[in-house]
Amino acid sequence: MREEFLELFQSQDEKHFLAFGVLGGIFSEGIDLVGRRLIGAAIVGVGLPQMCLERDLIMDHFSHGHRGFDYSYMYPGFNKVLQGVGRVIRTENDEGVILLMDKRYGDFRYRKLFPTHWQSLEYISNSKQLTEKLDKFWG
Repeated sequence: MREEFLELFQSQDEKHFLAFGVLGGIFSEGIDLVGRRLIGAAIVGVGLPQMCLERDLIMDHFSHGHRGFDYSYMYPGFNKVLQGVGRVIRTENDEGVILLMDKRYGDFRYRKLFPTHWQSLEYISNSKQLTEKLDKFWG
């Protein structure tokens, strides 16, 4: 199934299609869709890992400095977001659009995690703005 899915991206035809994946899923590492084979990604949510005993133990360990949630859930989740973005922008020659779809990205706790080259980040609040920005980017 994985190989069949990845073959869709290898076609030299000018086919356009929309594909869905999961942050941290089987396509989060080990694939290289160069050039215009992958020109965008919409990342829904902040990638928080599933709650479990191991993460809760990490959170408890770091809670003395009030950073337990950050180390246990927030940082690993944001790492998955960065990996998802990295599927689109692999080299300095790549172009693409990344949509970070969650209000929490506007919060300082997340903004401080953004790489410095994300300074051109724009906040869009409706579909009309999104259409205008995409038309301008790809136009």
